[in-house]
Amino acid sequence: MTPTLPGRLQTRFFLLAVIGGLVTLVVAPVLPGGGSLSERYQTLFTVLLLVAVVGIAWELLYTFLQQFRWEKDWPTLFGLLTGVPEGLVAYALLDAGLVPGVGRVDPAAFTLHFALVWVAVWLFANGPMRVLDLRWRYRGGRLV
Repeated sequence: MTPTLPGRLQTRFFLLAVIGGLVTLVVAPVLPGGGSLSERYQTLFTVLLLVAVVGIAWELLYTFLQQFRWEKDWPTLFGLLTGVPEGLVAYALLDAGLVPGVGRVDPAAFTLHFALVWVAVWLFANGPMRVLDLRWRYRGGRLV
């Protein structure tokens, strides 16, 4: 079954919280840029929250665009490549100062963090997620 919009949103939130959170905990101390460790964690977890919230609009757009495809789903590689526009928009919002509680974000730190989280989430969704929850795909991607 093709993932439904609620399933895509549930999966996005779950994977960003769990996998993205774990990746953030590991990489925050070694990313380039200044600031204390607590400031780095606050900024990076705010970036995760931003990607989750803005992801609602992305999922609406992706679901709309998929309706023009015969199988109503993306090829797997598209799921990885959608990180490029999502990352650009997230950084643009941060750079413009539109995200409360976040000061200037080092572009290298953002790029490394976003890329590592995106690839980890994509790999988990296309590998272990299908093993840990065998019916996940058949429930339209819903977890609950």
